[in-house]
Amino acid sequence: MTAAEKLASDAAIGVAVADALEGLSSIHDPSCGAVVWRRQPLQSFQSWIDSLDPERLPHARVVVQPNAVGEAVRHSCDLAETPDCAERDLLIDDIAALAHGFGAISSAEYLRLRLDVVSTNACRKFHIDSVTSRLICTYRGTGTQYGVSPDGSDPTRVFTAPTGAPIVLRGTLWPQTPPTGLLHRSPPIAGTGETRLLLVLDPMQSAAEDPEHVFH
Repeated sequence: MTAAEKLASDAAIGVAVADALEGLSSIHDPSCGAVVWRRQPLQSFQSWIDSLDPERLPHARVVVQPNAVGEAVRHSCDLAETPDCAERDLLIDDIAALAHGFGAISSAEYLRLRLDVVSTNACRKFHIDSVTSRLICTYRGTGTQYGVSPDGSDPTRVFTAPTGAPIVLRGTLWPQTPPTGLLHRSPPIAGTGETRLLLVLDPMQSAAEDPEHVFH
């Protein structure tokens, strides 16, 4: 059974559920607007990252080849003075593995990598990104919210990707039609005291698409 066939009752229509990294390739199935890899973070890792001083969370925006993502994230951790420990290594290795897998799935020569530390209502409006596809993984805080809307208005039923669960979404530049009507947003957290750490990966065919952020 493919991930596209394994649609969970607690996921939106057109959202597939993967059991492994390779299952994210179901984004290519015509019926899929998104794929969620439902996985559980290690409790020790989650406790560590949830208790980390937000000033020590890595943040970055770089354009990098998939096989160099681990080095770029390690550099970001060094700049943020993220504590050097086993959990930091797990974070770096996990992002590197997601980048490698997503790069292969999207046939990307480069990836735009963002590590965002968010404590406000960033991107709270439901939307579709102007990309072919995008991988988002929230390592700390509430995950990305999504739902189906036939007319572009806010979905009547909203779903939330679990913390630590990567989700791959189609963007407006996805070549296949018709559109699935799947919208997403960052959860509104202003005033809650919550700080999120999320990874965003966008496929690129040339570093010239964003030369200002090329990682050397």
